[in-house]
Amino acid sequence: MKIEVWSDFVCPFCYIGKRRLEQALEPFPHRENVEIVFRSFELDPNAPNETPLTIHEIIANKYGISIEEAKRANADIGRQAEAVGLTFRFETMKPTNTFDAHRLAQYAKEKGKLNDMVERLFYAYFTESKRISDRNVLLAIAEAVGLDRTEAEEVLASGRYTQEVRRDEEEAAALGIRGVPFFVFNGKYAISGAQPVDVFRRALEKVWEEEQSRPLQLLGEEGRACGDDDCRFN
Repeated sequence: MKIEVWSDFVCPFCYIGKRRLEQALEPFPHRENVEIVFRSFELDPNAPNETPLTIHEIIANKYGISIEEAKRANADIGRQAEAVGLTFRFETMKPTNTFDAHRLAQYAKEKGKLNDMVERLFYAYFTESKRISDRNVLLAIAEAVGLDRTEAEEVLASGRYTQEVRRDEEEAAALGIRGVPFFVFNGKYAISGAQPVDVFRRALEKVWEEEQSRPLQLLGEEGRACGDDDCRFN
C-alpha cells in the first residue's frame, strides 16, 4: 500500500495528522507493506524568511480575529498535539518560508532519508522553535539524518530540486487539493485533514481489502479549513 501525504512543515495539523496516521499504523497487521511518501505543499509560497510578527498575530490577521482569539485557537491546537505526544511552542515559534525545506526534503528522498527529514523539520519548527529557512538550521538537520553536509549545502545554494517541489504542487492542484494535510491511499481514496486515528485505521483496512480501482473518494467527516483539522492554501 502506498500513502502519499501532501503537507507543509509549518502546518500544525500536518504534524498532528502525521502522528495520528502513525498511531493507526502501529496495530495494523500489514504495516510493513505500507509505504508513506511525503509530498511538497507550500501554504504560503510568498511568506518571508523572517517576520517581526508572532504566530498569534499572523493567525489573527489571516482570519480576521483578535490576538486573544488566535491565542485560544493555538492553545486548542496545542492540546491536540499533546494528545498524540507532541509539544508545540507557539510563544517562541518562528514563522517562515518553507521552500528550501521542501527542496531539502526532496534531496533527502533521493537519498532514502525522507521520513527522517520530514520528522526533523516538523520537530525543529514546532518544538525547538527554529527558523527552518535558515541555511545553518537546515544543514544541521541534514547532518542529523545522515546526509552529507557539503552536498546538502550545494543543494541549498543552487536551484536543485525546485522542479520536484513544483511537480508535487502541480499534482496537488490537479487533484483539487487546497488544504493540508491531504492523504491519498493507493491513488484511489483520500483523507483530508488531521482526522481521528480511527478514521485512518478504517481507511487502512478498507484500502488493503480493496481490489477494484475506484475514483478518488474522501474518507472522514471533518474536512474543515485551518481551524479544526487542516490548513488552507493562502
